[in-house]
Amino acid sequence: MTIRCFYFLTLISFFILIKCKNVSGKRVWPVPYRRFDRRPPTDPYCQALYPFCPTGDPDGRIPSMRDSDVISVFRLQTPVWEFKYGDLLGKFHIMHDAIGFASSETGRNYTMEWYELFQLGNCTFPHEREGVTAPFWCNQGAACFFEGIDDVHWKQNGTLEKVGEISGKQFNELAQWVQQDNETGIYYETWTVRSDPGPNSTTWFDSYDCSQFIHRTYRKLAELGAKLSSKTQTNYTKIYLYSGEPTYLGDDGSIFDQPSMKNLATDIRKFYHSFQPHQSKLQFILSLLEVYEKVVLEKTFYMFYNFEYWHLPMKPPYIQITYEEVPLP
Repeated sequence: MTIRCFYFLTLISFFILIKCKNVSGKRVWPVPYRRFDRRPPTDPYCQALYPFCPTGDPDGRIPSMRDSDVISVFRLQTPVWEFKYGDLLGKFHIMHDAIGFASSETGRNYTMEWYELFQLGNCTFPHEREGVTAPFWCNQGAACFFEGIDDVHWKQNGTLEKVGEISGKQFNELAQWVQQDNETGIYYETWTVRSDPGPNSTTWFDSYDCSQFIHRTYRKLAELGAKLSSKTQTNYTKIYLYSGEPTYLGDDGSIFDQPSMKNLATDIRKFYHSFQPHQSKLQFILSLLEVYEKVVLEKTFYMFYNFEYWHLPMKPPYIQITYEEVPLP
């Protein structure tokens, strides 16, 4: 785990403790997630401590199955960074989700998951980069498909449960969809932003993370005719921010390249400076105080979504981690 990721989780623990419009001119909520024609190359500046999908196909290809094959489908879930910290993050219901497949004809099994190319912290907060006026984001997420299911990894502190069967033909159709989804949905989004914790609240922004990929995959399987069922509750981690109606601010060019926007640009850079890695213990404590002052006292959060900035007028309870049931389709 990088220092950046550790810092991010510490900030979450700290909080636990204490442009889109429709034709009528009104905002569309939640703001639609922007998709792309193709995945762009990554910037060499962005480096991952743990390589992305080390045993998967470098080009993201998924093997083809015989149409007559019967493929078992498994729901997989484990605490984030379980391999290093065991069930520690599971106690806070911070879980990672994946899906498994097993071929009855070949006996081979596979794991498919969607996660960050450069670890979670880099997708949640930007870098300060010398010579670059705007905050610099290392934010891409992608699907990883590889042979094998690590039974111990998923069972020990999480879930490994068979939830259905599909044909080889259905699997091949799913594989085509996964590759298209993976090519057009390129960036990770940690936060779900809502107006309040109530059941009738407005969602301003939706997350785009590992569990959202699994939900999309289940829905696609159901669309292809799969019958899925679980004997246990299908709960998933959500990290919420709570705010009044967001205000659109602009993109990098309209904020950081315009002299008239100097004060806003400075405020955004100062806000994200508090989340920078590699700080001394004293700097870390001061940063926590700055975050508390900005988010709780000044009720301000700068949201970066669709490569654009929004101002969130924060309100209690400010941030919340939940573990909510999302039934299989």
